[in-house]
Amino acid sequence: MKILVFTEKPFAPAAVKAIENVVNASGNELEVVEGGTRADLLEAVKTANGLIVRSDKIDSEVMDAAPNLKVIVRAGAGYDNIDLDAATKHGICVMNTPGQNSNAVAELVFGMIVMMCRNQYNGKSGSELKGKSLGIYAFGQVGRNVARIAKGFGMKLQALDTFVPDAVMEGEGVTPVHTPAELFENNDFVSLHIPATPETRKSIGYDLMMRMPKGGVLINTARKEVIDEEGLKKAMLERPDLRYISDIKPDDAEAFEKEFGVRVFFTPKKMGAQTAEANFNAGVAAAEQAVAYLKDGWNKFQVNK
Repeated sequence: MKILVFTEKPFAPAAVKAIENVVNASGNELEVVEGGTRADLLEAVKTANGLIVRSDKIDSEVMDAAPNLKVIVRAGAGYDNIDLDAATKHGICVMNTPGQNSNAVAELVFGMIVMMCRNQYNGKSGSELKGKSLGIYAFGQVGRNVARIAKGFGMKLQALDTFVPDAVMEGEGVTPVHTPAELFENNDFVSLHIPATPETRKSIGYDLMMRMPKGGVLINTARKEVIDEEGLKKAMLERPDLRYISDIKPDDAEAFEKEFGVRVFFTPKKMGAQTAEANFNAGVAAAEQAVAYLKDGWNKFQVNK
């Protein structure tokens, strides 16, 4: 069987070699297309039984072009680039690779937090993290890594996640809260790790930001769609103490930067998983999962029904 790796953002060479080793050892055929066009994808997928992608959009058009496709693996945790309903209708299993990028994202959270607390190193006096409070919105793999690192800074921790029992959070030294309002009211920093769903899209905006304590900082390494940009902008205009940092540029990034200066920071592109280690781990995990599914239907991380 043929496994296609199609990525606009290429895997590191070491990761490609490791993926090749996994696929070859299984007796399957591997095709790698990096930086290809939409037309390249539609052509290459025609004969694919398995497909490994990163942030590439995989919709019904792609699936219609792939009559033999049985499994799609997203090398990473988020999978909103894949049309799950279309995959289910086509009888295709979709999986992600949870946990492989978690430490990389969590480290970026603190890289940006420290930079913001020191006013982007502009020479002016900043503030320290020790003794400050951090609210973690979603306590999955990334959230737990954020908590682990935060403890090293001596921060107080709260988390909100309706799918994680209070006892689990408490066992990791984290105080559970049960509403977004509580999370924003009680914490100097709030770090977002929620997916973009109908319930969460544009859910973070004016009302929640205005609840933050003086000097509050919002960190977003989740999805830009969860932010109500106009509401966030309004809150920051009314509250000159509020700050926002993200590895996903808002649609109106230029206006944010012009209006708020060092109170905002955005990476040039989504960089949470952009480390050599995360790149390698996610790629190898995706290959192993695709091979296992094609061999015997292993689907532990299936995200569609």
